[in-house]
Amino acid sequence: MKRVMIVGGPGSGKSTLARLLGERTGLPVHHMDHIHWKPGWQERSRDDKDRMTHEVHMQDEWIFEGGHSNTYEERLLRADTFIWLDFPVWLRLFRVLKRSLVYYGRIRPDLPEGCPERLNWQTAEFVWFILRTRVKSRSRLATIYRAPPDHLKTIRLKSLSQVSGFLSGIGADDRVER
Repeated sequence: MKRVMIVGGPGSGKSTLARLLGERTGLPVHHMDHIHWKPGWQERSRDDKDRMTHEVHMQDEWIFEGGHSNTYEERLLRADTFIWLDFPVWLRLFRVLKRSLVYYGRIRPDLPEGCPERLNWQTAEFVWFILRTRVKSRSRLATIYRAPPDHLKTIRLKSLSQVSGFLSGIGADDRVER
């Protein structure tokens, strides 16, 4: 593993898995939320997100978690490992609301400076986004998982125990020496 693409719906645990996998392997971790958002919850332009995502893809080593699906094709060509966190929507919604409460007014580790967690109309809008995109987004990830490029190792994790099992299988021999 040198270039790991972690995907899944909001609240599936992508950021946590990326962080833990980065600790075990020594690979640099990149969070899509750092590319998507500027301070003050200002969304970057699509062109800026595309450019910044490309800059990550072109590095020799990375763990890159998150969406921005219009760059999936390029990311898939560069990745050697594709990890899909395929959790039920009810669990993901619970986790999104829980993290909003736990981190309320503070910045989560996977968010850029100036983006404190909040509970407001945008939270409700985000919940609606999760609900209305769940079928289409999951279908796209399932297609990638079922028919990946030949060079790509695919992993689908559907439970917390599977995630724990996967992480426990990452050992010293997976660590990148610098």
